[in-house]
Amino acid sequence: MASNIPHLEENINYIKTPKQPPSSFEAQDCGVPVTDVSSFTHVEFWHPPPSSFSCHGRTRRNANSVLIPSQKTQLARQPPFIVFFPTIHNAPLPAEGPGNDSFSNIVLVGLIIGVPWFLARLVGGGIKTKIVFGLITLLPTLIGYWSFKSAFSPRINEHAKLPGRPVESYITFKDATHKAKWSGRSKIPIQTFSEMYVDGKVDANGDILDVLEYRHDWSNFSFTLDLFKFIFGTFGPDVLLHTKDQDMEQIRPNYDNGNDHYAWFLGPRMIYTSGIISDPTREETLEELQDNKMAVVCEKLELKEGETMLDIGSGWGTLAKFASLNYGAKVTGITIAENGAAWGNDVLRKAGIPEEQSRILCMDYRDAPKVKYNKISQLEMGEHVGIRKLTGFFRQCYDMLEDDGLMYVQLSGLRQAWQYEDLIWGLYLNKYIFRGADASTPLWNYTRSLERAGFEIKSVDTVGVHYSATLWRWYRNWVGNRAEITGKYGQRWYRIWELFLAWSVIASRQGSATCFQILVVKNLNATHRINGIGSQFGLSGALAKSKAAGKNALPK
Repeated sequence: MASNIPHLEENINYIKTPKQPPSSFEAQDCGVPVTDVSSFTHVEFWHPPPSSFSCHGRTRRNANSVLIPSQKTQLARQPPFIVFFPTIHNAPLPAEGPGNDSFSNIVLVGLIIGVPWFLARLVGGGIKTKIVFGLITLLPTLIGYWSFKSAFSPRINEHAKLPGRPVESYITFKDATHKAKWSGRSKIPIQTFSEMYVDGKVDANGDILDVLEYRHDWSNFSFTLDLFKFIFGTFGPDVLLHTKDQDMEQIRPNYDNGNDHYAWFLGPRMIYTSGIISDPTREETLEELQDNKMAVVCEKLELKEGETMLDIGSGWGTLAKFASLNYGAKVTGITIAENGAAWGNDVLRKAGIPEEQSRILCMDYRDAPKVKYNKISQLEMGEHVGIRKLTGFFRQCYDMLEDDGLMYVQLSGLRQAWQYEDLIWGLYLNKYIFRGADASTPLWNYTRSLERAGFEIKSVDTVGVHYSATLWRWYRNWVGNRAEITGKYGQRWYRIWELFLAWSVIASRQGSATCFQILVVKNLNATHRINGIGSQFGLSGALAKSKAAGKNALPK
């Protein structure tokens, strides 16, 4: 990789987010509805315009058609039909894979206990022999059961019809051995494909996002030996440790890639978290999505002029800038990334925000100044804390928050009813993108940790589809900057992030991953909960209030 240069904003050339290229694959009847537009009661009814092919006997266009509004008439509710929203990358094949419905922890525990017991009986051994056999057979039993279930479990349902195209219609192998092994209807494990794609051993026949949309037709989600090596050799030890030195070693190199690396997909706002859709019937720009999100954060926090705000994991300082300019807050941002801190302070000063009002500090969150703040925000930083240390981290936040303060927490989440693809995708991210980030969990784990730390949950919003819309724009920016990226960082680095962004567009849209926005107050008898009624709203209400006050966009 090229040496890191801490670019500041004036050194970056941004591009306009490119359009998604047309699909390389002929659309077929998928057998399931994609979107029931009549469920969106806050928008007009929409109908697909005339088109060149049909699905379910109804016309549709390509996967990114722009809809035209029907007349404002009250229509009887129709059965779900195929319709496309221009703000997201719509799924041409929303198929289900195998998942936890066919996985049994009881059976797994039975095998872990039963196998050594059976072997000990064969040799006539006692309890010590059982323990020895248990230690010897533990990993083989875990690997064997997970491998078998991931390879042979049926799909959760068979409603979606797969096109049945041969593997080679989607991807091209460069080695004859691989061509012979995976061809026709012999599907390749998606984890194996991801490693081969990164290493340049296989190419996608078209746009990689487009190819991944049809992954159920050409890949499977079986666990491989390489995956287990990563789980037991790297991921497991990382989960157990999470020391300050380890976090510094793993996180700083990631976020201290050149600022240009991130600018090439994040765009001018330089925000590495989900934006918010305000209008699903048009394609808002990436900058609009991010301004929407910052407005929502500030409104949910009831941020007022002169209040102090701590932004943990402040990235490149954009939220600090937004809160300072639009709401008059005094913001202290904390980031472990030296480049991000330099960038953030630079943009604050250039925006006319003095250091005595707002600043970005480069430090570990555990070293944050031990003072009280009116408001605290943390946007997708908690994942790096580690699942074992999450409650302690929230307790630290509790101690830094005024008793009548508010804290906004945004965390990446996973669905409880998982599918094997979800786990493989998550491990790819952990290996290549977010090393050491293991705290993405279902919602219940976050709320439990917050409540154990002394907080009361005021509101929760799930914004997975908003994240998908954001990622889709990031992906297109990344592809649009391919020449610059490969020129500096190389083809392999480009493909690692290309695959991450493309796959994440799908994962966030289909529910494999999501993002939770959680607003909390201290759970004290003296907390005046009545004061918060005026801000007890969801995304639309928060954004509407910000727009009404003219605070919903960064000043140009």
